[in-house]
Amino acid sequence: MERSFDWNRMRAFLATAETGSLSAAARHLGLTQPTLGRQVTALEEEIGLILFQRTARSMALTDAGRDLLIEARAMGEAAGRITLLAQARAQALDGTLKVTASDMMSAYVLPDIMLQLRGIAPRLRIDVIAANDIRDILKREADIAIRHVRPDQPDLIARLVREATGHLYASKDYVATRGAPKTVADLAAHDFISFGDDIRLIEALAARGIIVPPQNMRSGSTSGITTWELVRRGFGILPMSDDIAAQFPYVVQVLPDHPAITFPIWLVTHRELHTSRRIRLVFDLIAEMLADP
Repeated sequence: MERSFDWNRMRAFLATAETGSLSAAARHLGLTQPTLGRQVTALEEEIGLILFQRTARSMALTDAGRDLLIEARAMGEAAGRITLLAQARAQALDGTLKVTASDMMSAYVLPDIMLQLRGIAPRLRIDVIAANDIRDILKREADIAIRHVRPDQPDLIARLVREATGHLYASKDYVATRGAPKTVADLAAHDFISFGDDIRLIEALAARGIIVPPQNMRSGSTSGITTWELVRRGFGILPMSDDIAAQFPYVVQVLPDHPAITFPIWLVTHRELHTSRRIRLVFDLIAEMLADP
């Protein structure tokens, strides 16, 4: 006869493993320490493995415990997604929310997220404000913002969703015509596309060991979508998010073995808006979707 799985025991194990002690795990889960200790012991007895080396002050994972922790974390993430989905459906999300992001993210990332949100909350309307400048949430120009820098205003709440990666990209036609650079030094003979601020881009690339002479900035635009079209037309090389570039078969990575360009993705909302259950749910759902592209 199959036993029914007890998620509470696995949750107790996960909290103990991540906090390092029964007392901290009990506080985290809102349980008494004896209750949580019994759940961990019951899990060990159920699966026939010792998961912790117990000392007077801490709980150290055994090899078996470290192996189980990988699966427990995956289960915890799945449980969180199920909870978000259930809450969103139960609370009849409706009305309009304004989300602001760069024009590239607005065009190539947000639509997939909006489709998922529509399946969860069909009566909710999402208006996208595609803007490369930083929209002022403090003035209610948007309810939720996706940014690559952490805001420092005390009235804003920011969550680091993940560290994304990017590389240099060019069209297949450009590489066929001009040749593929083999080394960073080879880039000195290639054209680059600017996001509208040549100096800032040159400095950002130089910080990553990529030296581009100013005269190599041969075209550019303050519009991300326009710069991407310039890439497609073979005007030169451009740094781009790997997630976005992967959607376009006509581009190739330039110097794919060079270390990736990393940049943060922050999700931001106003502190007062975060007390709204509707906005809190949408905020959490978007964060979940952005974290797992």
